[in-house]
Amino acid sequence: MTCIRSHLLVALAAVGIVMSAPAFAQSSACQEGQKILEERQGLIQQINKLTDGGKNKQIDPRAACTIFSKLVVNGNAGQKWMTDNKDWCQIPDQVVEGFTKDHQRSQQFKGQACQAAAKMAEMEKRAKQQAQQAQQGGIAGKMGGGLTGTMSIPKGAL
Repeated sequence: MTCIRSHLLVALAAVGIVMSAPAFAQSSACQEGQKILEERQGLIQQINKLTDGGKNKQIDPRAACTIFSKLVVNGNAGQKWMTDNKDWCQIPDQVVEGFTKDHQRSQQFKGQACQAAAKMAEMEKRAKQQAQQAQQGGIAGKMGGGLTGTMSIPKGAL
């Protein structure tokens, strides 16, 4: 998770550079970019809360999948905005490159988190099915005890 933390620090630095640029006073398009970057910063803070500041805490993949999905959507919007407004809002090339790399990492982390969440959901589903089968006695319960020697014999005329 220290890898995530270093990538997030790069993203926050990029957000800080772009947000402190005086170009945002130029147009509403530049202010729109500021909103995208502020939202991204909030999502990164949510990820930091999940990782408990990188203290090797076990992360819930379902929560991580949700946040990283939002981060990827935000990254798509941010990349589009930067492409459209790079010159007008005077965004440095290194900020665009850093944002693009951070966005690619976010996509990878999203894939990993969502894959782990899907596996977790499947395992929980199987566990519930096994618990239900155990309560119902499973196949052996319907046919008798099997190896225990108990077998129910039909009553009445055959």
